[in-house]
Amino acid sequence: MTELGQPRIVVIGGGTGLPVLLRGLKQYPVDITAIVTVADDGGSSGKIREDLHIPPPGDIRNVLAALSDVEPLVEEMFQHRFKTSNELSGHSLGNLILAAMTSITGDFVHAIQEMSRVLNVRGKVLPAANQSVVLHAEMEDGTVVSGESKIPYSGKKIKRVFLTPKNIRPLPETIQAIRKADLIILGPGSLYTSLLPNLLVPQLGDEVCRSRAKKVYICNLMTQAGETHGYTASDHVKAIYDHMSCDDFINIILVNKEEIPEDVQLRYKEELAHPVHFDLEKLTELGLEVVHADIANLEKGALRHDPQKVAKILYNLLMTETKRRYEA
Repeated sequence: MTELGQPRIVVIGGGTGLPVLLRGLKQYPVDITAIVTVADDGGSSGKIREDLHIPPPGDIRNVLAALSDVEPLVEEMFQHRFKTSNELSGHSLGNLILAAMTSITGDFVHAIQEMSRVLNVRGKVLPAANQSVVLHAEMEDGTVVSGESKIPYSGKKIKRVFLTPKNIRPLPETIQAIRKADLIILGPGSLYTSLLPNLLVPQLGDEVCRSRAKKVYICNLMTQAGETHGYTASDHVKAIYDHMSCDDFINIILVNKEEIPEDVQLRYKEELAHPVHFDLEKLTELGLEVVHADIANLEKGALRHDPQKVAKILYNLLMTETKRRYEA
């Protein structure tokens, strides 16, 4: 717990899933640390990463916006994406501001800290590493695909993913946050390209394994073509364990129990995505406590985790765990 008595929660992930969750969690009296992937190499982030040789700012930008407490117009401006016919096309203003701040301060983490102050961010936002990393996927046929944005389009089944360079180091602040956490949340987000790139950072994943905090995995609502086609909930968990130095470190899995509406399923079927089946028996065999609830929400035609419902479940789990730990 913090000096103010707030329990500490660490959320690890990236992509579109993490900001959705954080918008719900920030409504509760908790000390939040978000650890965010730096493996993105597509779109605006990829261009900035390549041109300026800094970590990709996109996932960080989305998390900062989600945890911000500013006027809606300011957040909208920060998230604004230019649609022009020149060099600005495709870039979001927030990415450019983070790039400029990195140039001014000389350090990506310092830039995030400064932007956190400007946006009145509730909590801490930390990159998994203070450098760009390259995500590679070894496929079942032995071929290797390099680049986070290319992996889902290989048309092959993933055997494992790994990072380069070899000398990646986590920030001391991320290690400290994990060690002090009362609850650690993994996901939601793309299994191989948003979640695992964080856990594969040397020492960071090991610290998660060693932590005495309860670990909750928020399982995806739908499978993802090119990553988890045909995966059940237990397949997601096994894939995480296969990449770690330890197994059975996840204590709780949160899964959606409600049927996805037929029309939504048909829409996702065109993307070769299907609802993730939570195979209760296998999850129980893995030693997991299964929490299944109505946590899906349709937002602008996309299926997302409901931020309020998920946050409420997590806060209740956190309170139960905090009480248990401090009464022990």
